Amino acid sequence: MGDVIRTVKVKLDVPPERCDDLQQTKEQFLHCANTTAAWAWRYPDDYCVTSKQQAENALYERLRDDTDLTANLVQKGIRRAIEATKSGVARLKKGDNTSQPHFDAWSVVYDKRSATFHRDHVSLSTVNGRVECDYVIPDDPEGTPIGEYLLNEDYEFRMSTLQYDRATASFYLHARMRRIDSDEHEQSSPDSSDSEHRTVLGVDLNVDGSLAVTSTGAFIGNADEMNHRRREFEKTRGSMQQTGSRSAHLSIQSMTDREHRWMQDELHRAANQILAEARDHGCTHIAFENLTNIRTRMAGAKRFHAWAFRRLFQYVEYKAEMVGIAVEQVSPAYTSRRCSSCGFTDETNRRSKHQFVCQQCEYELNADYNASKNIARKLLK
Repeated sequence: MGDVIRTVKVKLDVPPERCDDLQQTKEQFLHCANTTAAWAWRYPDDYCVTSKQQAENALYERLRDDTDLTANLVQKGIRRAIEATKSGVARLKKGDNTSQPHFDAWSVVYDKRSATFHRDHVSLSTVNGRVECDYVIPDDPEGTPIGEYLLNEDYEFRMSTLQYDRATASFYLHARMRRIDSDEHEQSSPDSSDSEHRTVLGVDLNVDGSLAVTSTGAFIGNADEMNHRRREFEKTRGSMQQTGSRSAHLSIQSMTDREHRWMQDELHRAANQILAEARDHGCTHIAFENLTNIRTRMAGAKRFHAWAFRRLFQYVEYKAEMVGIAVEQVSPAYTSRRCSSCGFTDETNRRSKHQFVCQQCEYELNADYNASKNIARKLLK
């Protein structure tokens, strides 16, 4: 028997101060879709691109830099355009007239990576964090689509669409609901959004030593090598800039591109290792400390460290999305001072930069490893 899918339109009670966040999210989502459509539609000069993977490889990083969207929403914007391009190509093959897809209708696509669906409310990713919206449910929902599907535990939430009615200035969620058969009820695992059923990989980032240390005890990347390469690059660039010639300028540009590619390759390798740790240990989530104001919070952090940390997070988020692992950030408060064994928190626990010795239970381990365990635990709370 095929899946039973129903779409339920439910009005959202959006906090007034968050309406603009949803409007801006829509604008940036459509920007991703239209940018992708312009890149993919090459008729009549060339073949149109209809591969989602090819489009993501070409555009994902640029669109993440251009927007404030989460990885999932950027991917959804790219994929919406590629689906429309596929449809256009199919029409061309039939001899029908068509043109490059263009998106201007108010619509944003959400799934379980960018939204958390509940029976009475939804949490939506926006350009400014999450927004919690209650459903506007009738006093007596029995016999309505809301009662039959949205509130019915026999149906689960699938990919849904947020839309806006300009006439009434109201937001609506068009929730796609799939009926769960009896076998799935018996065999399905609990919702991974429930903290009791999460398995979290914590990741601590560093400006020296290992670039990343995980709560499974993996020491990944070499921040010292990255620092050395950066120092040598800046030293050479400074000398060339003093020359001031055109050839020196071209050499600087070539060297900058080469250095950037090397750095990206290193970050991709680190991201792949972090993801491998998560998959090998059956993790449903990967937790990083919040990267906001990292330069003021982390001793020795420079502008390029902040860039590298953000880019590493983006790579992990992007790669994890493809295998169904959620990536989140948590508050870094006290992660370096708290004992991951007994919970005792004190600044004297940090014996040195990379050594942690609890003053209460005498638990001793690498300080970055201890911090990564605390980062993982924060997401479990």
